[in-house]
Amino acid sequence: MASTNATSAKTAPVFHPTMSDEKMIESVSQLKEEVSGMFEACKNAMEKMNLVDVLQRLGIDRHFEKQITSTLSSIHSAEFDSSSLHEVSLRFRLLRQKGVWVSADEFNRFKNEDGRFHSDVTTDPKALLSLYNAAYLLTHDEKTLEEALLFARGHLELMRSSFKSPFAEQVSRALQIPLARTLKRVEAISYIPEYKHEQTYSPAILELAKLDFNLLQRLHQKERQGISLWWNELSRDIGLDYVRDRIVECYFWSYTVHYEEEYARARMILAKLFMLTSLLDDTYDVHATLEECRDLHKAVERWDESDVSLLPEYLKKFFLKVISNFREFEDELEPHEKYRNTYNIKGEAEWFHNNYIPNFKEQVNVSTITAGGQVLSVGLLVGMGDVATKEAFEWAIGNSDAIRACGEVSRFMDDMSAFKNGRNKMDVASSVECYIKEHNVTSEVALIKIGSMVEDAWKTINQAPFKHRALLPVVQRVTNLAKSMTLLFLDKRDAYTYSKDFKEDVGQPFRQSYPPLILESYGRVRNAQEIAHPLSYHPVSACQPPIPSNSKAEHKCKTSVIFLHCTSLI
Repeated sequence: MASTNATSAKTAPVFHPTMSDEKMIESVSQLKEEVSGMFEACKNAMEKMNLVDVLQRLGIDRHFEKQITSTLSSIHSAEFDSSSLHEVSLRFRLLRQKGVWVSADEFNRFKNEDGRFHSDVTTDPKALLSLYNAAYLLTHDEKTLEEALLFARGHLELMRSSFKSPFAEQVSRALQIPLARTLKRVEAISYIPEYKHEQTYSPAILELAKLDFNLLQRLHQKERQGISLWWNELSRDIGLDYVRDRIVECYFWSYTVHYEEEYARARMILAKLFMLTSLLDDTYDVHATLEECRDLHKAVERWDESDVSLLPEYLKKFFLKVISNFREFEDELEPHEKYRNTYNIKGEAEWFHNNYIPNFKEQVNVSTITAGGQVLSVGLLVGMGDVATKEAFEWAIGNSDAIRACGEVSRFMDDMSAFKNGRNKMDVASSVECYIKEHNVTSEVALIKIGSMVEDAWKTINQAPFKHRALLPVVQRVTNLAKSMTLLFLDKRDAYTYSKDFKEDVGQPFRQSYPPLILESYGRVRNAQEIAHPLSYHPVSACQPPIPSNSKAEHKCKTSVIFLHCTSLI
């Protein structure tokens, strides 16, 4: 009998009671009120900064924008003479991320007269990680932050084998992609299970994060289904045999720019724009003849259905479908927003068909535009509501410094990946190949140079919040676009072109939603699984650290986790 019971216990399915959307929304509303009150309860600046940092990393800061703005404003205006490197670094990062300028001279207090950091700093891993993440918000000509970044990274790498979970995982993530370049949804997925081990852990904050995550996931699942139906109809109607199925990848991009519920309209429009742009790019790059490219370019420029007669038979349906979809975008806009679609309405083909290798400057000037940074920066604004002002559109369409820098991050990371993996025979010479030919250098030298240009582009992006403070919400969306490129092309891979492994080999733990916590009136927190099976549930001890991840699986999980969230919607 005992054996039978044991076998039954082993084979019994894990039970996760579900909550209705209405119940979840009600709980979220109550928890938001409770968490909102925590701002007033904070006793000092450090408690306030910790609260803001936690809310941001859990991905629920959008619910408390007014409180966070007020809190950071008061922190910035108040005197701050902390002797803690962690505290100074955290303040620096939080304020700069919000578009508030803080001088890098703040870190001079931790240096000796010779300009080197105090030796005692190297024994404080938490301070080193905070410094490292803060330093990645550097702009041009900030040598202090460049030195701080190298200093912190070097010591973290030397010490990382001695770190315990979950700090070890946080360091590993940061060394791959620093917090300043990490998409919020990526960090939230990792940080939600880690947060309970923090000294400042609050059950109410954690439950809010889990419920909010699950609610958004349900919305994204519905959208993913809608995008699939739209794409199936589109691809069937246009009948192009070279069409690549990039539903997940394109929804991923849109989702990383706009993951919030209030931007559902903007997210869906942008996802469709990504897919139409990808299809257009494939047509130009690998299928159409030079003459057909020129004719399609003319038709797109004129934007008139009557020009369909200029095109070959196989492109006519495609051209008409593109126009009809942009009209559908316009139909989703309010009357006072109709002008936006006007903003939303290529030289590489010439190089390919003439077997021409441009010089490095020519290649960069054209390829950073064809990388799509500008058109997508305009497209992401279309459904954004009141934030998308005419000023914002003019800033985006003008290919400003930040927009161009976003295109550079995309182009250079794509080119380094293509060089590593072997470019398609139909592709024109990349920036890496042009640099090698023009400067007669090795591939290693060229890759280092292109990598440094990516870093320079990020400095320009980091500068944008201070140069365009009135456009901060828009600048942050463009920055999200650059962050998504960092994830897709991490370690010179190309997760867009070769996405199979990226979507599949990331492990099962993140395929399921987070089981909610139940907050009881007497203050004890119980997992929903415990409530369903109160006698058989045996939670892991709070004192027991999480089981370390396999290093290979951990790498894939940390760099691909947001993509998995999208693939789990299929």
